Amino acid sequence: MTFVLLDTHVLIWLMEGDPGLGPQARALADDALRADRLGVSAITFWETAMLAQRGRIGLAMPVAAWRRAVLDLGIAEIAVSGDIAIAAVSLDGLHGDPADRMICATAILRQAVLVSADERVIGWPGTLNRHHART
Repeated sequence: MTFVLLDTHVLIWLMEGDPGLGPQARALADDALRADRLGVSAITFWETAMLAQRGRIGLAMPVAAWRRAVLDLGIAEIAVSGDIAIAAVSLDGLHGDPADRMICATAILRQAVLVSADERVIGWPGTLNRHHART
């Protein structure tokens, strides 16, 4: 099975039981988790903490405990390496959000399927294996 990487909002939806996550995306994540092939970029936890601090999201627990709950489920945390950081700069035509660029670069370098509902990522013409999270 191919490795599956979750975009930040998709991880939040998955963990918080948000109905915005489509049945195919949920099944893809569940199957990947059972196969030890599900992960998130470490930048996802930074982005989640920023969203929580700004009051843009509410989590059932503090972010550090939430991260621990994610990892305890068996979801892998993929470090932001120098290779990922450099690759993120060369994603021609992708919008400038640094977290999204790191997440996309991680998926590309890991040859993973990125599950996202971000239309800027879904519509990006670059080489990236992706699955729309609302399906």
